[in-house]
Amino acid sequence: MDIAIVIILMVFGVLMLVLELFLLPGFGAAGVAGCLSLTAAVVIAYVKLAPVYPWAGHATLIATIVLLIAAIYVFFKSHAVEKMALDTTISSSVDLAAPGKKIEKLEQEAEESLNKI
Repeated sequence: MDIAIVIILMVFGVLMLVLELFLLPGFGAAGVAGCLSLTAAVVIAYVKLAPVYPWAGHATLIATIVLLIAAIYVFFKSHAVEKMALDTTISSSVDLAAPGKKIEKLEQEAEESLNKI
């Protein structure tokens, strides 16, 4: 039963951290839940499983790290980041005070452009 709890906590923790890293902005509830879940999985493995399986704590810690790295790798390989990232370029420019033009001339051009609308 304890092994199942450790596995469930590990999967939940990795899921929450991946959601927090790539889908939800900032470090909020999902990140905290993921960190607490992974910490609880490792602590339970060291405390409850160590008397029966002396290697359980180390194995859980290593498995957690490998699982996190694998989840991040798969996420990047799925090109989901490219779909979420902004990829637009703004190429327009505004001449507010062009060299050689006087302010009055700029104001006159602005009024003329407003009258055209």
